[in-house]
Formats: sequence, structure tokens, C-alpha cells
Amino acid sequence: MAGSAARMETDTPATALGPTALVLGTFSAVGTWAFLIPWTVIAGALAITFGAMGIHHARRGTGRLWTAAAGTTLGALGFVGTATLLWTMS
Repeated sequence: MAGSAARMETDTPATALGPTALVLGTFSAVGTWAFLIPWTVIAGALAITFGAMGIHHARRGTGRLWTAAAGTTLGALGFVGTATLLWTMS
């Protein structure tokens, strides 16, 4: 076996916050224009939350800052885009 299965010091759940925020933020931003309204609101809110937590942990040295920041930005765009879309429809 080439790799080790031993746990490393950098293996924490905080390292997954940035990529999770990026995936949810992308879904939220793209889903806004595909009219997946209930899912984009939930995904956008989760992306903002996970992204903010990811930024917090990345500044302390765990995880990547750019993925958390990009996920937060995309989540905010999707959330605000969906809210604007709903506001103009009513």
C-alpha cells in the first residue's frame, strides 16, 4: 500500500468547510437562474455559514482561505439573487 492511513495533525473537520461552502455556493448561484428556488435559498444560507466558519479556521491555519471565501461569495450571490428574483415576482 502506497499511502498511510494514520491520522495527520491537519486532518480535522475544519478542512472540509471551504470546499463544502464552494460546492453549495456554486449550486446556489447556478440554481438561481435554473429556478430551483427552495434549494438555492437553503444552499446559499449554508454556503454563507460554512464559508464564514471556513474563513475563521483558515485564518488560524486549518484549511484553505480561497475556497472558503469563494464559497461565501457564491452563496451570498445565490441567496441575494434568489431573494431579488422572488421580490420581483411578487
